[in-house]
Amino acid sequence: MKKIEATIKPAEVREVRDALGELGILGMTVSSVEGFGRKSGQTRVYRGTQYPVCALPGAKIELVVTDSRAQAAVSAIAKAARIVEIGDGNIFISTVEDAFRIRTEERGDKAL
Repeated sequence: MKKIEATIKPAEVREVRDALGELGILGMTVSSVEGFGRKSGQTRVYRGTQYPVCALPGAKIELVVTDSRAQAAVSAIAKAARIVEIGDGNIFISTVEDAFRIRTEERGDKAL
């Protein structure tokens, strides 16, 4: 199993959710986050005063999929979230050792 964590622009969450839904991937966690990368050091103007922006708003999507669906999920996220601008986001993929569904006590792929 693979855990996919994608940090994207908040406006792209619906498109990513729909793209994953077309693959039959319906379960995911979406969180509001703030952060910076290459876009740090920006300034914004508020009421005529310029001030530095330390962190920009984002959305973090987390999901766990079977190994066989991981590449399709990553491709769907990348295609749906891509605006071709700095700050489009990142996708991280890691291996999940086990999964456990509390309600049914199923383990592994069956818990997904």
